[in-house]
Amino acid sequence: MATPPLLPSQLLAGLLQQWQLGLLVLLVSSCFLLASRRRASGAAAKDGPPRLPPGPAQVPVLGNLHLLGPLPHRSLRDLARRHGPVMLLRLGSVPTVVVSGAAAAREVMKEHDIDCCSRPASPGPRRLSYGLKDVAFAPYGEQWREARKLFIVELLSMRRVQAAWYAREQQVDRLIADLSRAGAEAAPVALNEHIFGLADGIVGTVAFGNIYGTERFAHRVRFQHVLDEAMNMMASFSAEDFFPNAAGRLVDRVTGLVARRERIFRELDAFFETVIDQHMDPARVVPENGGDLVDVLISLWKEHHRGTLRFTRDHVKGLIMDTFIGGIDTSSVTMLWAMSELIRKPRVLRKAQDEVRAVVGGKARVDPDDVPKLPYLKMVVKETLRLHPPATLLLPRETMRDVRIGGYDVPARTRVFVNAWAIGRDPASWADAEEFHPDRFEGSDVDYNGAHFELVPFGAGRRICPGLAMGETNVTFTLANLLYCFDWALPEGMAAEDVSMEEAGGLTFHQKMPLVLVPTRYHHRTATA
Repeated sequence: MATPPLLPSQLLAGLLQQWQLGLLVLLVSSCFLLASRRRASGAAAKDGPPRLPPGPAQVPVLGNLHLLGPLPHRSLRDLARRHGPVMLLRLGSVPTVVVSGAAAAREVMKEHDIDCCSRPASPGPRRLSYGLKDVAFAPYGEQWREARKLFIVELLSMRRVQAAWYAREQQVDRLIADLSRAGAEAAPVALNEHIFGLADGIVGTVAFGNIYGTERFAHRVRFQHVLDEAMNMMASFSAEDFFPNAAGRLVDRVTGLVARRERIFRELDAFFETVIDQHMDPARVVPENGGDLVDVLISLWKEHHRGTLRFTRDHVKGLIMDTFIGGIDTSSVTMLWAMSELIRKPRVLRKAQDEVRAVVGGKARVDPDDVPKLPYLKMVVKETLRLHPPATLLLPRETMRDVRIGGYDVPARTRVFVNAWAIGRDPASWADAEEFHPDRFEGSDVDYNGAHFELVPFGAGRRICPGLAMGETNVTFTLANLLYCFDWALPEGMAAEDVSMEEAGGLTFHQKMPLVLVPTRYHHRTATA
């Protein structure tokens, strides 16, 4: 479940904080815009004016950046209501099309997918992915196709999802034990910390092996801290993202962003080097199942190449980085949004719990074989992803050639954002679009597998999130056990309407206030009772 770094949550604040460099940015960017307009005027005179998408009025230098608030998906939805589901903005000096309707999303991610499936070159992801030697941020091409094929087969295929059950069950058992201790004292629990720890444990164990959750993995705490810094850095303001010229690069250097990025990169790289060296130690015993993700990637590296992909040590590190950035936050925030919606809707909570408990019977917890027998829980997950896609704006695309979207001309090298959050709440596609109502999926074949463009939390087409199967399995299995093993209540004196659904975030959008609940261990009847 990969997440976007290119629309930070505090764009305007970041610009205002850099007022000292405003004159420089104004001078250089104004020259850039003037040259661009002259080139555009020349092209229009030669070929006739293109029919560009509508959009709001621009201001000098900033373009439309000033219209983006701390929750860009909401700001863009409001703008789209005035200008349409295909809308043209200029973010700094970067032409950007925002798609906010299912029909337009189908055109971008299916009908014209081959024209719209590259990625813009952003300095933060480029550095942290070792020069785009990854899957999430690399531009479209033969190298990307080969890397994605490897990534899916070696980590995210259904075979690998099934092989990861040992990590999933281990972490869920640990979560149940922790929550049971709190429940014995009737103590309120901040669920966020527990859920993020579980997701980190699953991904870390799959990537680095069973040692990740033990004291022998001495670097875990430091790694988690640096990884958090990396994600925060990619969510912060970067002038070069919106002014990809000398002025933007200078602003990022003067404000310290480049130095911060390099420090974080060095720390992550040192960690990855240590992990690779440990895995290559001749004295290390490789598990019988073929080892973890790092073992698999090292074996590919030792083969030197596969198809047209020249696989290197940096590819190993770039794909490890993808695994953690895409696998932890997205699954965690989905589970937390689901629990928040359920506690606000007691009828839905009871219905989901009754289903799980009827299927599981008297066992200590939900087993992997029980999960396919839980259709209503699947509806709960769908409805959560409809209302709260973790990547509210899918990772940005870039057009590789001129294309028509929604009847409008979109030039090559235009950035394209698909507002999955707005599409999931579009009244044209959904009745009572703002309401949490899982029963709407009863008898419906609409799913989030990339075939139904009114529900695209993972995207679609060539750039659909490769971690879909892994993330879905982690979320559904964990939620099933939370609902089976515990009854849930709000802290004393708190009502359902008091649960804050206010958003905050950058790469992913989570609840601004932690979700605090009181778990009570459910005493199920055993088979011998």
